[in-house]
Amino acid sequence: MQLSASSHDERLTAPRSWWVIAVMVGLACALMLLPLGTAALLGGLVGGTALAGALVSSYGSARVRVVGGALAAGEARIPATALGEPEVLDAEEARAWRTYKADPRAFMLLRGYVPTALRVEVTDPADPTPYVYVSTREPHALAAALKAAGAGGSGPAEV
Repeated sequence: MQLSASSHDERLTAPRSWWVIAVMVGLACALMLLPLGTAALLGGLVGGTALAGALVSSYGSARVRVVGGALAAGEARIPATALGEPEVLDAEEARAWRTYKADPRAFMLLRGYVPTALRVEVTDPADPTPYVYVSTREPHALAAALKAAGAGGSGPAEV
């Protein structure tokens, strides 16, 4: 799919190690049901692995997009005109904004397994949200898409 200069589409998927853990949860469920017989063992293996896999998939499927002049991060939709200048955060600075620099009023699409992020001030005076923090593996591309979409203007925000 070809994206324009003001478009960005990224899915934040869970790391491979989480999938290994999901399989190990299935094995643990199978071992717990081993005394009940082979059918219970297989049921525990399949059911435990499926349940753990569904949990990993649902948490790890956050989507970050800039489409139609708006930032869509998870469930939030924010017009780019309601955002200030994007700030690319390296791994160290992203960790600082996730911890001691964080504002509890901020909107954060946070994934601890993604080391880099983008921080953008919300410029809408009617919105109490001070900034948006978005975990992203491509912070420079996301910043460029937001700038092309008109970030730095003023307008209403929907967080």
